Amino acid sequence: MPREATSLIRCPAHRRLAWHAGLPVAMPETSAAAKSVSKTAAAEFAIRRFLASSRRPVLVEPGEPPLEINAESYLLEWRAGRLIIQAWDKARTLSRRITGVQLEKPGRLELVVERFGKREGRLLLIDLERTDRAIVEHQSARWVLRELMRRALARQWPGWRIAEISAEANLEESLSPVYPRALLKKGSHGWAALLAPEDAQAANAALSFGLIWLEYLRRREPRLAVEGLLLFLPDGHQHATCLRLAWLDAARARFLVYVYTSDGAEDLVDPSDYGNLDTVLEDQRGSRAEYPPLWEALLASLAGLPGLETVPHNDGSVGLRVRGLEFARLSGSSVYFGIEKWARAQQSHLAEIGQLAFELARLRRADAADRANPIYRMQPERWMEYQVRAQIERVDATLLPWPLYTQVPALAGLDRGVLDLLAVDRTGRLAVLELKATQDIQLPLQALDYWIRVRWHLERGDFTRSGYFPGIALRPDAPRLLLIAPALEFHPTTEIILSFFRPDIEVERIGLGVEWRKEIQVAFRARGARPPVP
Repeated sequence: MPREATSLIRCPAHRRLAWHAGLPVAMPETSAAAKSVSKTAAAEFAIRRFLASSRRPVLVEPGEPPLEINAESYLLEWRAGRLIIQAWDKARTLSRRITGVQLEKPGRLELVVERFGKREGRLLLIDLERTDRAIVEHQSARWVLRELMRRALARQWPGWRIAEISAEANLEESLSPVYPRALLKKGSHGWAALLAPEDAQAANAALSFGLIWLEYLRRREPRLAVEGLLLFLPDGHQHATCLRLAWLDAARARFLVYVYTSDGAEDLVDPSDYGNLDTVLEDQRGSRAEYPPLWEALLASLAGLPGLETVPHNDGSVGLRVRGLEFARLSGSSVYFGIEKWARAQQSHLAEIGQLAFELARLRRADAADRANPIYRMQPERWMEYQVRAQIERVDATLLPWPLYTQVPALAGLDRGVLDLLAVDRTGRLAVLELKATQDIQLPLQALDYWIRVRWHLERGDFTRSGYFPGIALRPDAPRLLLIAPALEFHPTTEIILSFFRPDIEVERIGLGVEWRKEIQVAFRARGARPPVP
């Protein structure tokens, strides 16, 4: 049969015969003709076309390692009107019925398959010449979570339809592929759902992405009443999220938390059962013994060095910093020094430590010639803390410049990317300052973690009893919460997340000018979730 004749064949079955006969089959390109071809026949053509153009094809099923595909290790055939793909290696064999194509792009073909019990599933064909193997395995793991979520929703919400489920990234809406997400529908009502993987850090961050997903669905589906958010968290990693939920606005949304286990079970939990706080408040009433001679000599040798500050730590140690970067520390009677690697200091190291401090002061300055230098770029939040400490009345004229405490109370078990300051205003009201030098989706909820604990200690009188803010009568009012970052470094989702905070939490965003390392200039202030005001 001439090549031109094959392009005129309209019947999918005849096309398959032509293909198996080794004839070059051209699929019709008009939209009308494409619509007449069944999904399954189109899937067969897509598979063969993909394999013909791939150099290192592999077949991936969620949760399983990739299977190499070559002429001797796979079979694609029709059986009783069904398209079956088989692949095998020395360890296992995979056989699935293909029903359609979900996604096709260079180097990747996502197939819809029918699994046991007529359940729908996915298979992925990947060309490793175009895609890294680690990426393939990562994609497979995401699919496992997506299917885990699908089963959990079907069990827990049997009367609702899963209208959408995805584990793909949506960068425009800041939706992470780490978290499978879904939309449940029942009539004119809906629920947003999100599942966190079995990782403590990801589980603690899940609520932020869940709120973003919920708000996105409400904007996208204006005719649907999306009532709230379902969160599926790995068992043992639900504590932080449940604490936060008590401080979200119940008028904005309803929140339900399920914990799931590795054996495939999930249970609805009551967030009010998680009221214990992992917080420590060190006692400040003890008087410190005299400094050892080496520390006194070090302080004397560095007197007048620009940017030098002495900062007490919660554990009783004292740090020496240059514009936020610590290079020496007194712990007990011992002195340690270094940047990334620390060594115990002797009297013979005094000149070396001094040289290190002067070099830091030269490299770590606002007008430094080399701003790409690692010393200049290291620990920007600490540099910002130094500036805020020195110019706190520019940040907020009501705050007292002293005393200021860093990361008090200490938070146990939480990995936090922000830096905390605790201050008091002239009326005795506490203020929690959260500092972040770069964009961070987690800033609002991490700030809430700290605010919850400060409020808890304040209600119990712990700050006064432990010697904090000596001579100042602290007001019982809940603390203010100030989020401080360069004006251009507040993440676009910050307002979305803050909009879910309870209205009795007094939050203010303070955007700093771009040259904050030189001096503190406030570029804007914004109350709660309101737009910034210059």
